[in-house]
Order: sequence, then C-alpha cells, then structure tokens
Amino acid sequence: MTTLGIELKRVVITGLGAITPIGNTQTEYWDGLLRGQNGIDRITLFDASRHDCRIAGEVKGFDPHAYMERKDAKRMDRFAQFAVAASKQALADAKFVINDLNAEQVGTLIGTGIGGLKVMEDQQEICLTRGPDRCSPFTVPMMIANMAAGLTAIHIGAKGPNSCTVTACAAGSNAIGDAFRLLQRGYAQAMVCGGTEAAITPLAFAGFASAKALSTRNDDPAHACRPFDRDRDGFVMGEGAGILVLEELEHALSRGAHIYAEIVGYGMTCDAYHITSPVPGGEGAARAMQLAMKDAGLVPEDISYINAHGTSTPANDSTETAAIKKALGDHAYNVAISSTKSMTGHLLGGSGGIEAVATIMAVEGDRVPPTINLEHPDEACDLDYIANHSREQPVEVALSNSFGFGGHNVTLAFRKYR
Repeated sequence: MTTLGIELKRVVITGLGAITPIGNTQTEYWDGLLRGQNGIDRITLFDASRHDCRIAGEVKGFDPHAYMERKDAKRMDRFAQFAVAASKQALADAKFVINDLNAEQVGTLIGTGIGGLKVMEDQQEICLTRGPDRCSPFTVPMMIANMAAGLTAIHIGAKGPNSCTVTACAAGSNAIGDAFRLLQRGYAQAMVCGGTEAAITPLAFAGFASAKALSTRNDDPAHACRPFDRDRDGFVMGEGAGILVLEELEHALSRGAHIYAEIVGYGMTCDAYHITSPVPGGEGAARAMQLAMKDAGLVPEDISYINAHGTSTPANDSTETAAIKKALGDHAYNVAISSTKSMTGHLLGGSGGIEAVATIMAVEGDRVPPTINLEHPDEACDLDYIANHSREQPVEVALSNSFGFGGHNVTLAFRKYR
C-alpha cells in the first residue's frame, strides 16, 4: 500500500502477553474467556466497606518478582509492574531477543488512562499526616503515566520510539494503533505496545461512584457486569495489562516468527460532545469503525467478529449497538459481537490491550468468546452478542472497539495472515 508517496509496510502480531482478572498469561486469559470465566469478586485491595461499589475484577496471584528484582518492584506502581510483566511475556512468546544489534529498531508504546493513582493517594496521605519530608523520592516517577512505557523499555532494553497514550479507556488501543503507524512508515522494525491499568483504589471508586458509573450489584458480583443486558446498572472496574509484539512483516518472516494475525486498520475519531457521555446515535464510534475499514481496504461484509467496548452501562451499550448498525449497515446483523468485559471488568486504559489479545486469538483460532450474564437482552441491543457460550466460526477479519471519556473513539482491524 502507498499513501502520500510512502510505501507502507505490512505489520503482523508475533507475541502476546496478558495480566488479567481471569489469568496471568495470555494462554490462561484466552482459556478463561472461552470458558466464560468470571473474574469479578469483592474488593480485597482496600477496605471498600464505606463505598457504594464494593466489587471489582482484581488481578489474583500476581508476583512481580517473577519478572523483576524486588528493589525494582518497590519502585514501581502496580500499573507499571503489570506492563513490564506482560511485555516480557509477549517478547518471550514472540521468541524475540533484544540486543545491541537491534535495540534501536525496537520501540515501546504503552497507554494508560490514569497511571500511578495508588502511589499518588498513598503519598498524599503521608504528606498530610507525617509531613512533606517523609514522601518517597520515587513519588513522581512512580505515579506519572508515561512510566509504564519508560520502565518497560528500561527492562527490555528497547531504544527505539517510546511514548505513552493517555486517552482514558481508548488508551491501550491508541497505543497499538500508533505503534502500527510507526511500523508502517519504517520508524522501527518492532514495537512492544498495548495498555495497562491498576486503578482499584479508594479515590477512583469514590469518583466513579459519584458519577453513577459503577454497578452496585455488590451482593452478586459474578453477575454484576452484564453488557447489552436489560438489567445492566453500570460498569465494574478491572485491572491488568495486555501487550502485543508488532513486527514489520519482512522482519518477522526473516527470523521465522510465528504470526498470529495481521493488523490492517486503525480508525480514530472524537465525539466532541460531552466529557463522559457518548454522542446519541453513536456517530463518532461509527466513523472510527468506518475509518478502520477504509484504512484496511475492507467493506462491511468482510467483518466476521467485533470485540465490543461493551461496558455494561446503559448509555454505552445501546449507543455502541447503534454505531455498529450505522457503520456496517444491514451486515451488522450477520456479525458475531461480544464484550469480554463481562468477564474481566473494565480495565480503563488497559482494556484495549487485553481486548486486542482476545480479538487476535479469535482471528487465529476461529473461535469467539462470549458475553456472559446476557440473560435478558435489551430491546435496543438486538445484534448477535454471543450470549453466555463461546462459538466456533470462521473469523477472517475482526474489529476491536475502545471508547473513552472525553469522546475518544478507536477501532483496530485485524485480519487472518495469508
């Protein structure tokens, strides 16, 4: 493909890493999705007894010391630990070794919605109760959002392009899309990219609850996240990271890499409407899908599966349904759609990362994960949401949607590698 006189390179996915509420490797995560495993339970990371929402999709059994020295782990917020761990997993999966010969051609681009909120809250408490001189000298580098990308590059030795997207719940998908663009244009040969988040903290829950965004189904956490269901009452927070290794195709072929799929399209728009609510009718989200398809040279009939943003909030799910219809026309009724947030909760800036992993696995394996807890479909949500059980079907092309506060809309398009 040529654009603006530049011969664009093909880009493929060769490595996957995942730290999630239903598994701390890509394999565990994917197996959990296909089983319809629920990762949501009562909060253990802090005392939530005074909060309206007391449930979340926490990462369980994560040991940062399996990926880094104890000294390094102590100097990282949890969101950065997740990113480093998932990145090392992805590189190992890709059998990609970074060394002095290729380090300058390997970049890192990792998005997050919030960054080191836990460190910020803890250090603010120390500052107020014990005095400013008792704050950690690592306070700022532990809390700033770019440190997931920065620390990952330090730990893997990647000296190429390095950046961080902070576009709320679209951040992980923006990071993957931006990395795709860099590789297309020859700025690197490989990119480690995705999203991470660890915002299960008192302040985050207080803020989202005050905005009436969270589910309060505290007595039934297993059924709290129910995208596209009539009885949905808000999203459930999750945490974790999803990381991809993207490579320029010829580079991947030259080293005999396993190729999961090809990334072929990236669409990005803004609603320019409201700080939290999507524009009625889903015009901005529809344009993101249309732009991703145009970028990839696709038509609606090419799309087999959509990993929906599907947050389980009343506004998002009906608006996304309308957007899919607007983008795909009559073909919308023929497309398999699921929200894997029903199992993991909403990872905010990390969601685009783990959902890209799920979408890529669907393309490679011709299996699509379900939307669990879909018991009473909303009349406004009348598409094929793969209710409660995974499905085997051909998946030639798939889209992954991510939409964020501020009106950010991102769609990524993945195709089976030929």
